Amino acid sequence: MSDKINLKIDNIAVSINGGSTILEAARKINIRIPTLCYHEDLCVAGNCRVCVVEQSGSDRLLPACAMPVSEGMEIHTNSMKVRNARKQIVELLVSEHRADCTRCYKNGKCELQELASEYIVGENGFIDLVAHKGYTIDNFSPSIIKDDSKCIRCQRCVRTCDQLQSISALTVAHKGEHMKISSFFEKPMFEVVCTNCGQCVNRCPTGALTEKTYLDEVWSSLNSDRKHVVVQTAPAVRIALGEALGMPAGEIVTGKMVSALRRLGFSSVLDTDFTADLTIIEEGNELLHRLKKVVKDKDDSVKLPMTTSCSPGWVKFIEHAFPEYLPNVSTAKSPQQMFGALAKTFYANKIGVEPENMVSVSIMPCTAKKYEADRPEMRSSGYKDVDYVLTTRELALMIKQAGIDFASLPDDEFDSIMGESSGAAVIFGATGGVMEAALRTAYEVVTGREVPFENLEITPVRGMESIREANIKIENVLPEWDFLEGVELKTCVAHGLSNAKKIMEAVRDGKAEYHFIEIMACPGGCLGGGGQPIPTSPAIRKKRSEAIYAEDRHKPIRKSHENPEVMHLYEEFLKEPLGHVSHKLLHTHYTERNRY
Repeated sequence: MSDKINLKIDNIAVSINGGSTILEAARKINIRIPTLCYHEDLCVAGNCRVCVVEQSGSDRLLPACAMPVSEGMEIHTNSMKVRNARKQIVELLVSEHRADCTRCYKNGKCELQELASEYIVGENGFIDLVAHKGYTIDNFSPSIIKDDSKCIRCQRCVRTCDQLQSISALTVAHKGEHMKISSFFEKPMFEVVCTNCGQCVNRCPTGALTEKTYLDEVWSSLNSDRKHVVVQTAPAVRIALGEALGMPAGEIVTGKMVSALRRLGFSSVLDTDFTADLTIIEEGNELLHRLKKVVKDKDDSVKLPMTTSCSPGWVKFIEHAFPEYLPNVSTAKSPQQMFGALAKTFYANKIGVEPENMVSVSIMPCTAKKYEADRPEMRSSGYKDVDYVLTTRELALMIKQAGIDFASLPDDEFDSIMGESSGAAVIFGATGGVMEAALRTAYEVVTGREVPFENLEITPVRGMESIREANIKIENVLPEWDFLEGVELKTCVAHGLSNAKKIMEAVRDGKAEYHFIEIMACPGGCLGGGGQPIPTSPAIRKKRSEAIYAEDRHKPIRKSHENPEVMHLYEEFLKEPLGHVSHKLLHTHYTERNRY
């Protein structure tokens, strides 16, 4: 509806589009109404009632998040009736919540804790119910811990898993006082169709869902005289880390991040962007190889469309939901795992460190990367390729624990050998980035002509739309690629697993035909990953996206195949893309999993 509705909130006149809620109207005039079950990314539920307001002439309080505005409404957000109701609601929630706040991972970042400090003055008038109820802590997953004792049943996680990701690994079980958030037959999350994406963690208002932390193990490694600790940092970390340390959303902190990692004691500070460039070389050649087999050789055993494999949440999703399309997934490992394999082979040899004395740590925007590092396929170096994965949030916590004043740090540079990267690698952090980076390189490979600077930014694959398509006509190719002359390369980009499901169903049902599909499990891509600073919202993800593209524009090298360190790696160690060494260290296959 576009007709304007006029109302008053706390005696302040506001005009807003019809169909808007009282909460939206209040926010328009900067009146804060507290919420718990509400989240901008999710449909309205109205479960918690923390957002109640009073309407003149009405005896009952209204949920601001769910109640549409109407002409002439007079709303009061701070009356005695409202304050008393909110206080009692918060007290009830706290009575069912194990409030060991000083030992909780979310201490200081918990929305319930914040509301309790605002509304509960003195003793809680309700009996502590947690002590009388049995609860479980599920810590079997390498990525996520689920603690039922801290759950307030707001159902944000359920709606996230269903609406954003179309997985429904979490659901509501039982009724009344026995109601709980559960998994399939109450199995551990490690045993159900959980992709470890961490979107539920990003939206949980309490400590009921958190990432499994490996901070103690990393600190122990850093304090060992016998260990050489290598760290890699993903593209999306450098545009979000500042948020967790008090800076505005979208601040680029690459140099300060490198400085902080050195002060924390890491022996080598390297960059996942290096192997993002390497991924483009391997994955791009794999795509061209598949196109040759299908278009020129008419080989039906080679599968198209080829899908990307950088997102471990997406890989686990396709293993469960569309296992018949596993041959379509690129065999190229993710940049994290390519880096881990090279760190304990090529890099260890270059710096004269025995692989058994090297500890490989990665800083990721993603909780699923913890699961990925634990996969049995990820030991091609002869050791566990990546020993520990920390989220952006965990790195911020390490910086705070070390007493580092992050804002005052000077900008520093990554170490060499595996620290150089291009702008194409940086944009891996945004949805559409892998596709754009691949197209920048593929164009030059098949035509032998340089992409004009003004055409480097491939806007059709950019943006936050759920699903984006781009068809590219291949013309004027080199003789060795003559079979591609005139072919229209059909590409597709999707982010969020609900959109991935739509794409794969369309491919399966013959309603869509593509050559190359990029899928990222998280909204916005890695910049909206489950390990990124909380809160998350469309506006925050937009700022992070703008920062990523700004970083790309300021890079002296903007194409993966022009990264000199990657070219040196091929000359000295890998020899050629898709070669014997690459096959052993940089490629893998995935496996079908149960569908619960």
